[in-house]
Amino acid sequence: MGYFLVVIGQTVVLPLLSGVIELLILGGDPILILGKWWVFWGVGTRLFVAGIAQVSGKGRTAEILGSTAPSVQELQLTRELGTANIGMGLAGLFALIPGWTLPAAIAGGVFLLIAGLMHLPKKGKNAQETVATWTDLIVGIVVVVFAIRVVSGAIAG
Repeated sequence: MGYFLVVIGQTVVLPLLSGVIELLILGGDPILILGKWWVFWGVGTRLFVAGIAQVSGKGRTAEILGSTAPSVQELQLTRELGTANIGMGLAGLFALIPGWTLPAAIAGGVFLLIAGLMHLPKKGKNAQETVATWTDLIVGIVVVVFAIRVVSGAIAG
């Protein structure tokens, strides 16, 4: 139950809540503000926490993917994925600093979108993998749309 609350919180509740609070207090472009918070929470905190869990060996990645007794190779691969998640997560945590949001959005958004798309056709997903799949897709789509908006705005001048 804790996994579901944390993931749903990081990928839906906290980005929306943070964005709405900022919009109500400071105003601004809703896409830019909500996008920034989705990068911070959905890419930053989510990937950083997942990475720490994966590197420490306490993550649920092998379990989510259906392995009850992970092999040495599966553990190594999980730790390597964890290091990538830590790096992208750290970049996402800096999304509140001007200039960091777009690069973190592109890296984390593309990663999550592709990961979600790769999980979609898999049959027999357990509940955790299903939540991971759909939240990857939600964050990936929102953050990539945000990045496209920022880039197209910069090109248009």
